[in-house]
Formats: sequence, C-alpha cells, structure tokens
Amino acid sequence: MRPAAAYEPSPQLSDPQELLLGYLDYLRTMVTAKIAEMPESELRTSRLPSGWSPLELLKHLVYMERRWLRWGFLGEPVPEPHGDKDASGRWHVGPEETVTELIAALHAGGEQTRAIVTRKPLAADSATGGRFTGGEQEQTPSLGWILFHVLQEYARHAGHLDIVHELGEATSRPAVQ
Repeated sequence: MRPAAAYEPSPQLSDPQELLLGYLDYLRTMVTAKIAEMPESELRTSRLPSGWSPLELLKHLVYMERRWLRWGFLGEPVPEPHGDKDASGRWHVGPEETVTELIAALHAGGEQTRAIVTRKPLAADSATGGRFTGGEQEQTPSLGWILFHVLQEYARHAGHLDIVHELGEATSRPAVQ
C-alpha cells in the first residue's frame, strides 16, 4: 500500500473553508502514510503506557470525524457513534478489522466532510437531535468551530503517530557498540 504524497495547502490560500478542508486532507494523508510505513505487528501493538495501538488510533480518527460532522453538525442518527471504544471506554479494534478498510473509511469520511462543508457556511450552527440535544445550557457549536476542533484532533494524533513510529524504529535498529 503506497499512500498519496501529502502536501500542505498553498501558502497563497486565504479562504478559511478551503484552508480547513485542505489541512484536514493533508493530515489524513499524513496519518495514512505513517500507518502504511508500519508493519502489521506494530499496528496492533502498543508501545505506550496508555495502551493504544496505531490501528486503534486510526479507528478513533474515523469515528471522531463522524461524531463531529455527521452526528454532531448534521444531527444525523449514526450507528454506533462511539464504535471506536469498548465497554470501558478504551479504544479497540477487532481482529477482523483491517488497515486497508480503516484507511478507506478514513478517506470516505473525509469526502463526506468535504461534501457537508461545501454546502454550509462556517458560521452555521449545528443541528440538534444528534450529538447535541439543544438543552437549555447547551450551546451548539458552529461548523467552523467543529472543523477547527477536528483539525486539532488530527494534528495531535498525527504527532502521536510520529512518536510511536520513532519508538518502533528505535527498537528495530541494532544496538550501537
């Protein structure tokens, strides 16, 4: 599996909607590239005290974007909005789930996000009835706020993958004598 090259949006781009979408595309591609560089055994193993594996993080990103855009902003009913978590709230991936399927789901979610965002202004408020109930104390976030939140989640988790990748390389190198 060879991922597409990742490029930041043009430095001449100033439209906030296209900047947010462009950086989300960029980060999805970066995450895909980091995952693709790891052997299957590393994808399902944790090197961190928190215990998550790279494949669990990938699945989390798929569900996180769906929770914020489809269930959150649109208010759509989505099956298993927290399907990336087990009963204890910990990220999980079943043995039948593959890296190919999860990467495809990540990019399909990105296409759905782009379709949602290109139909609405960034100032549009989220619908009620999905993630947001519209209760008396609840303020529903704007589409712009949601996109920025999703972007920071991708950036933070891409950095986590950098560290995990580096830890994997360090243990696979022969010791220096």
